[in-house]
Amino acid sequence: MYLVNTNELIEKCKAGDQKAQRLLFEKLNIQMMGVCLRYLTSREDAEEVMLEGFYKMFKALKRFTYINEITFFGWVKKIMINESLMRLRKNKEVQLLSINEEIDTEIDISPLEKLQAGDLLKIIKMIPIGYRTVFNMYEVEGYTHKEIGDQLGISIGTSKSQLHKAKKLLKEILEEKNSGYGT
Repeated sequence: MYLVNTNELIEKCKAGDQKAQRLLFEKLNIQMMGVCLRYLTSREDAEEVMLEGFYKMFKALKRFTYINEITFFGWVKKIMINESLMRLRKNKEVQLLSINEEIDTEIDISPLEKLQAGDLLKIIKMIPIGYRTVFNMYEVEGYTHKEIGDQLGISIGTSKSQLHKAKKLLKEILEEKNSGYGT
């Protein structure tokens, strides 16, 4: 297999070249599966959403103007996030809990930074899906609370509360795991 730059691959895809479409899929599928897995509980759901996302990406590719690889990757990633959020809303999985505690104090989750990616994903998957969704959108994807609120149909305060609760729960999980090692 010869290497083709991303822009050339996109242009071939726009022209209907199925080999180029397969190559572009192969170039992106592992990373995009990771994006979907951050939001969805089961691997099967994540795979299905990823495939739906790629279908939409290939349909919309004709209207996409290539600037560079980073903007292209960001565009595809946004499609995958939106597809994941649509699946969560469709299945009514995102149940955000009420705001009933102070969120002024910052929760230190720096121990998360020391974990391997696979371990981090496992720990994040242990928290309720509403918390996890807001945590991923804010901490991983870089959305603002306003953008999260718009995407999920919640208030900025609810987004902040969910993030606070997610961090608090992640900290408790880490402390519980570490207590078994005498630290």
